[in-house]
Amino acid sequence: MRNFIIKNGTIIDVENGSSYVGSIEVEGNTVKRIFKRDEVLPEGIDIIDAEGKYIIPGLIDMHCHINERFAPHFVASGVTTVRNTAGNVMLLSKLIEQPDDAPIPRIYASDRMIDGTPGQWGPTSYGALVTDDPEEARKEVRRQVEVGAKFIKLYGWIKREVMAAAVDEAKKYNLEVAIDLVNSKDLTTLDAAECGVTWIEHASGFAHEMYKGWNLFVDQEELSHIDWENPDQEKIKEICKKMLAYNVKLCPTMVIYDQSIKYPEFWSPKNIVIESASKINYIMQYWKQQSEHIDSIKKYNAKTHNLEKAIAKIYYDMGGTVVAGTDTPGLVYTYPGMVLHRELEIFVEIGFSELEALQAATVNAAKSINLDGIGVIKEGNIADLVILNDNPLEDIKHTQDIHFIIKGGKVYTQEEILSHVPSEEEVEKSIAKFTDKWELLGK
Repeated sequence: MRNFIIKNGTIIDVENGSSYVGSIEVEGNTVKRIFKRDEVLPEGIDIIDAEGKYIIPGLIDMHCHINERFAPHFVASGVTTVRNTAGNVMLLSKLIEQPDDAPIPRIYASDRMIDGTPGQWGPTSYGALVTDDPEEARKEVRRQVEVGAKFIKLYGWIKREVMAAAVDEAKKYNLEVAIDLVNSKDLTTLDAAECGVTWIEHASGFAHEMYKGWNLFVDQEELSHIDWENPDQEKIKEICKKMLAYNVKLCPTMVIYDQSIKYPEFWSPKNIVIESASKINYIMQYWKQQSEHIDSIKKYNAKTHNLEKAIAKIYYDMGGTVVAGTDTPGLVYTYPGMVLHRELEIFVEIGFSELEALQAATVNAAKSINLDGIGVIKEGNIADLVILNDNPLEDIKHTQDIHFIIKGGKVYTQEEILSHVPSEEEVEKSIAKFTDKWELLGK
């Protein structure tokens, strides 16, 4: 069905927050025309009745680490686009090159992260370049441009001069640079902004700036005077004001610590997507391993959780860009695709309206990375649509109650999408093929 009309649904315009009953004509992968309730519809075209349903744009997860094993779970959750923050473009090429209407998300990907010695994820590999040499970082940026990276990802042990070199090189190719400062030892969010880094992932590095000398590796008892439960609002505003001057963008990924803090009573509603994800040994084993260290995660990593929530709200209120991401499958039970819905709940819990939360995963997310054809339901845009059974502007939890999904103009039920989950054997073949190619290139 390449030409059809979704009839009499309530269309939510995420740009201005208005809702109206109307019909959407889809042709190929595009929204061809939007009809108001009283307009006459063309004849001879297939009709999908959406009366009593609510239509939103496909959601965007702005920070995840996608894997072939669970790529379909994103689309089954209504997440039609993802921003992959560190990985390997060549490893993801099979997914990236899929047609618009494939039952996997559109991928806006960085390549391997650039980190400093000795490397938080080990020595140089297909997933990370570890270097303290500015020229080597420049060379890596150029290599990543050649393979099609959409932005550059830096990691927290990078040296200041290497960060500056990477940013300078990326600017030559109009690529933005993102950084994760969670495990930084001395760099702060302001250091990164002053260097020209655009994206601060996890709202990290603020604690390092607010409490000079603090990081996860120092004796926490010596800094026990810090009130992590009640973040210093004035200090946050002071830093946010400086960050705004650099047009920095934040992706706070609040859900990753939320799941850890709530463990073992973490967010895990019963639905078809979570049930399917729970059958993937790869991530279940990883989450089980992580859960064995949950006390340490709560004590160290998650201690900044309230601070990050406060930063997200204050920065947004001051006019900054704040978007929704999850860091799937990081730490524990960050269910692919579905956990973005919990992130939207947290947005509302910290004071965003339902509309503002929805915007953080649609129009504002798309605008933040200059993707013009998605994030809003309008004529000429890509037909990525989620048809919901209830109104998300009344309760953000309703984004989870999915009737069906349209990805690149193709209509899917959640069951149909999940039928495309590959076998472990298929995934292993893909990885082996990539590994051979990577070794051949001698990277």
